[in-house]
Amino acid sequence: MSADHIAPATAPQWPFGYLDEFMKASVRLAVLRSVCIPGYQVPYVSEEVPIARGYGSGGLQVTLSLIGPEDRYKIIDEGDDETVNAVNLRRMVGLVTGATATYDPERADLIQTRHKVPEAPLREDQIVILQVAFPDALRFFERSEAVARQMHAEKDYSKLWLRLYESVVSHGEIMIGGRYPVMVEGRYVLDPTHVPRWDLPMLDQSPALFIFCAGREKRIYSIPPDTRVEPLGFEDHPFRIEDQTGRACGLCGATDSFLAPFLAQGGGMGWLCSDTAHCRKRRGEHLEDMTWQPL
Repeated sequence: MSADHIAPATAPQWPFGYLDEFMKASVRLAVLRSVCIPGYQVPYVSEEVPIARGYGSGGLQVTLSLIGPEDRYKIIDEGDDETVNAVNLRRMVGLVTGATATYDPERADLIQTRHKVPEAPLREDQIVILQVAFPDALRFFERSEAVARQMHAEKDYSKLWLRLYESVVSHGEIMIGGRYPVMVEGRYVLDPTHVPRWDLPMLDQSPALFIFCAGREKRIYSIPPDTRVEPLGFEDHPFRIEDQTGRACGLCGATDSFLAPFLAQGGGMGWLCSDTAHCRKRRGEHLEDMTWQPL
């Protein structure tokens, strides 16, 4: 065949949001089911996306299934806008949707996050999508998924209460950081993924919808707006957030936000706001938007 008969190369024609319409519809259906039964883990078919499972594939699938071309979205990793994970996911969503990305959580319609809820007050028209590594709080001590689901069905959380009790006996208090179990509407115990305890009160009666998705484990579960969320605890050893007494952000001076440690110059320990957008706003910086030309 001569060169004259070779068809010219063409750019790939991706569907809007990268995922095909059937996949997006199946994710939306799973989300609707999870909203109807707060805290219940809904199985779904986890599609392949161009990132490895364990790096936010579940959150990315939900974002790509719900986002529209006119939406603004924000993607953070442990509160930080500029980690490798956040930067690459933000760029990919922009390239396959043409939607506008923003650093400002107050301007965002969808917020995809790993391990942190934004400090800014949320609105009823916002959706917070959390990347999840381990969706089931019972899997600490029950390796069988079938048995764990049976325990959820029977509301049998005795082993989970025993885990909390053993922590009190060993340490004098409940020493659980990330993945602190919460009861949703008095029925299902939910694993809130690795968000700090500082953020758990934000889930209770929140005006926004929280969607949790584990792509590797193929599970979606939700906390709808105005839902009762109670961290587990005992009367004499109740749940409490992290003690940050005497700490302040080294950049903005905040004491009312969750602080992350860093190694200061000279070897000492310093503290910074985990939520970088919150820190920048306190310092009077403008939080910009950005767009990409769709592929």
